[in-house]
Amino acid sequence: MIVKKVFEEEMLTIAEAKEILLDIRESRTEQEMELGYELRRAINHAELSSKTDGVKSRKLVEELLKLEKMKPEIAYRLADIMPTSFDEIRSIYAKERFTLSEEELTKILDTVTDAY
Repeated sequence: MIVKKVFEEEMLTIAEAKEILLDIRESRTEQEMELGYELRRAINHAELSSKTDGVKSRKLVEELLKLEKMKPEIAYRLADIMPTSFDEIRSIYAKERFTLSEEELTKILDTVTDAY
C-alpha cells in the first residue's frame, strides 16, 4: 500500500493499538472479509506485547506526562514497556542528555506500578 498523504498523526500505546486492531478484525469477520497476513501479524504482535488495556495505558501516559523531565515519546514507551526496575527506566532514558536522580526514578517507578 502506498501512502500519498498523511492527514493526521497521533501517538498510541500498544494496548490502544491492540484494541483498534481487534475492532478491525471483528468488523472484517462480520463482513466475511479475509484478514491479510500483515494484519494477522500486527494483531498477534499487539496481543503478545500489550500488558494492560487501552484505558489504563492512556491514563498512565497522562500521569507520566505530569512528571518533570518527561517527553511524550518517553511516556508512551514507558506505558508500553511497564518497567519494573530503575535499570529499565535508565535504559529508556539512555539517549537523553540528562540523567535522572534517585527521586525522579522512584516517582516514575511508583507511577508505573500504581497503574497495574
